[in-house]
Amino acid sequence: MKSITIQGTKRESVGKKSTKALRDAELVPCVVYGGGEPLNFSALEKAFKGLVYTPEAHTVSIEVDGQVIPAVLQDIQFHPITDKIIHADFYRLSDDKPVVMEVPVRLTGRSKGVVAGGVLRQSFRKLKVKAIPANLPDEVVVDITSLKIGNKLYVGGLKAEGYTFMHPDNAVVVAVKMSRNAAKGGAMADDDDEEVATEVEGAAPATEEAAAE
Repeated sequence: MKSITIQGTKRESVGKKSTKALRDAELVPCVVYGGGEPLNFSALEKAFKGLVYTPEAHTVSIEVDGQVIPAVLQDIQFHPITDKIIHADFYRLSDDKPVVMEVPVRLTGRSKGVVAGGVLRQSFRKLKVKAIPANLPDEVVVDITSLKIGNKLYVGGLKAEGYTFMHPDNAVVVAVKMSRNAAKGGAMADDDDEEVATEVEGAAPATEEAAAE
């Protein structure tokens, strides 16, 4: 997985006044958890551009007073009006300790149902995965070629090598719904193919309409 570097300065004071002063100076108060005592530091807001405003997933190398800390972003807070970053939490990475993070979902192929006039509905743009740092994927690739109108692809039907998904098996990742044009044309999935994603991939939905988060 790609990594970006954020350079910061250790915070000696963490009170409200110092926090406000940092934000007024366009600095973001941050905390790194894991591996002992939390580390409080601040970083320029613009340093987060390549981490937050991108569809890609990244780990982070935090450089504070000559110390380099590998980490992942765990939580980030934005101002409700200005949308400026006002706080960020990171978690320190260890080579042998699993970590949870979100990675983007990339759809490949051309759905048979969409070709027939159906509408593709993607419930997840990102999925939470758990793995040791070396096994964190850059993305989750989902092939939708076999999906016909009425078909759904579940989390339990996705392949995961070296990592696990932190979602129920019956959570729907993508589905092909009937559109008005397809309904007028009489395009429907064959009865044998109604749950092709389930039968082929082995996902077992617990309910008729398994929902995503």
